Amino acid sequence: MSRGVSIGIIGTGWVGSSVAISTLHAGIAQHLLLYDVNTDVAEGEAMDLSHGAFFYPSATVRTATPDEMLEASAIVVAAGRGGRPGQSRLDLLKDNARVVRDLAAHFRDYRGTVIVVTNPVDVLTHQFAAASGLPLERVLGTGTMLDTARLRNILSRTLQVAPHSIHAHVVGEHGDSEVVLWSSATVAGVPLAHWPGWEAGLEHRLADEVRTAAYEIIRRKGATNHAIGLVTAALLGSIVRGENRVVTVSRVQTGTLGIREVALSLPTIVGTGGGARVLAPELSDGERRALDRSTTVLRDAIASVTA
Repeated sequence: MSRGVSIGIIGTGWVGSSVAISTLHAGIAQHLLLYDVNTDVAEGEAMDLSHGAFFYPSATVRTATPDEMLEASAIVVAAGRGGRPGQSRLDLLKDNARVVRDLAAHFRDYRGTVIVVTNPVDVLTHQFAAASGLPLERVLGTGTMLDTARLRNILSRTLQVAPHSIHAHVVGEHGDSEVVLWSSATVAGVPLAHWPGWEAGLEHRLADEVRTAAYEIIRRKGATNHAIGLVTAALLGSIVRGENRVVTVSRVQTGTLGIREVALSLPTIVGTGGGARVLAPELSDGERRALDRSTTVLRDAIASVTA
């Protein structure tokens, strides 16, 4: 392969194709490699994306096998079945765990970073890390990055302040047990609790809106894809450009806040080596209990596919 950053995307359905176009627009990769078990779909996506080359920074787009992606700087795993109306992310577990474990076998000697997008992303991040044997900091799930973006968007709408000025995080599971860290939320450095007009009574309603956002989108259009495509492109950018962004990615934890051997999201510094440094946010007593519950939910889900 010629010089330049290459990114591999495995799975070119709704999500994979959105990751691809977002990555190209961001100018992250000089080479974009696509794979899908349906080779016609992958070839069609590569052709379609190539035809738009006039409108994004210079890059080549072609199909490749997983084995041909071993020299890529990062691999995105977007393969597997998507959610259906009325299903939780954990309902997808058994089908997609098998897919992810089979893929992981191709990457045991891989030197780049793997980003898992397929749901349930936390459990599948754990499954990929275990099956591949890669260093834990180099197997990341998109985790609650999207939930955090949704939270900031909803707060932006509520407070009439740009989302870039809002610092608030969602941690734990990317799913029904996720935890909004209200106690540490700030707006332009001002604690949210002290923001003019803010009422603590809003917290439950807004957290529920964040938690159920994907279900509402799936009910209307059948899938969520554009926002997660943008999220994944941003995460890729932090890795290949060494940006060292603090983002709420999922990875197998090794002791932060006492959490071990389960993948979930905590604020993590992400750069060229993946997500090596996990940060321990300050939690209220209620947030700590909620995070413990989320950890238990994920630990039980992991056990259900590893027993």
